[in-house]
Amino acid sequence: MPIAGRKEAPVVVEKEVATVASTISGRTTELPANWNRMFEPRVLREHTSSGFAALRAVEGGESLEWCYGCGKCVPVCPVDVVGEYGPRKLHRFVQRGGDLLHDDLLWLCTTCANCLRVCPKEVNMVRVMPAAREQAVGQGAVPRELQDVFEKTFRYGNCLGENPRRRALWTRGAGVPVRVLPQDPQPVDVLFYVEDYWSYHPRGQQAAQAFARVATALGVDFAILGPEERTVGDSQRLAGERGLFEALAEQVMATLAKYQFARIVTPDPHAFNALLKEYPKRGGHYEVLHYTQLLAPLVDRLPMRSDLPPRRVTFHDPCYLGRHNGEYDAPRTLLRAIPGVELVEMARCRENGYCCGGGGGGMWLDGLSGSHTRERLSERRVREAAATGAEVLAVCCPYEVSRFEDAAKSTGNEQLVVRDIVELLDEAMVKSADGGGGDGA
Repeated sequence: MPIAGRKEAPVVVEKEVATVASTISGRTTELPANWNRMFEPRVLREHTSSGFAALRAVEGGESLEWCYGCGKCVPVCPVDVVGEYGPRKLHRFVQRGGDLLHDDLLWLCTTCANCLRVCPKEVNMVRVMPAAREQAVGQGAVPRELQDVFEKTFRYGNCLGENPRRRALWTRGAGVPVRVLPQDPQPVDVLFYVEDYWSYHPRGQQAAQAFARVATALGVDFAILGPEERTVGDSQRLAGERGLFEALAEQVMATLAKYQFARIVTPDPHAFNALLKEYPKRGGHYEVLHYTQLLAPLVDRLPMRSDLPPRRVTFHDPCYLGRHNGEYDAPRTLLRAIPGVELVEMARCRENGYCCGGGGGGMWLDGLSGSHTRERLSERRVREAAATGAEVLAVCCPYEVSRFEDAAKSTGNEQLVVRDIVELLDEAMVKSADGGGGDGA
């Protein structure tokens, strides 16, 4: 302490036992000498920093080491809600000598970014996980079910291993003309980038057909790439296959360069995210919209039926549309425009929305994640939706319809109807003789 302008060390009086009396209750407490250890620096001596060094070796993996253990991330982590997870727990695992690159924990994160939203140290799992997974992929330490997806994507240009020539078959059931650019390469306003699940999955195809009818009714000038479309590859990137993503991006940009269009519209928040944030880094600059952003300003012009019964609808925010890219209002604008819809929010919504479990490669890792959680994230979310008393769970991501429909069955909530927003719009729209809406726009 300062004495006559000089600093001197305080006099330390050591006692074997000290007795402290409370000024409030008068009770006394004995403090043994080793009690003072809690005020001394504590050093982890039994472990090395090799685990963090391995993460620092690849760009993006360094921030996990910044964690100072506040624990704010754990209660908002969707995986921890149904298991034991979160950045703080991963930090402690590595700190104690765990090898994250060769452990199942590496593959449980869905990169939903809810932890980043609350982290004061900005530990960014959206960068850490792809970086760490890239290291694991390079060493061949990849779950078999994920490796199968990588191989299908490399060979066929889609994660489902479907023939590229079948990409446009969904248009046959649309009931309205859908222009395919390779067959009619004239300039177009909207390039509709359908992506894998709306192109091939039966439930996704129904949503794609609904979009075609709604867009036609609104007079939107749109076209698709058909057999020339390949997946944008964002989920593969987040799952650690950066090399595959780079190859896909090069192919996609080369295809897009062949055609003239004003903007790209996609139903997939993951493709939306990549085209908006990752492709510009590689020279691909486009105006990109999620389909809800395209339709929201136009929905008032859509002819609606007047005989629709009242329905309670709750909405699930996709992580890569909401938290990652800040779009919460467009989907709700569309739902509120439907006659008879009463929109009820789940407790976890908007910025704190719960994850469906499909992001970051999780769409293809239910087998692995199921062995580490009490229930799937999609099952937890369906329970939350059912708890609102809603009759319909509305979504706007191609991953979610099939995930939530399966979860509704497995949790005994078959009464909960799962619909994409565009399907609800299509059901509510007045149909004209040609299958579209009224006179268009």
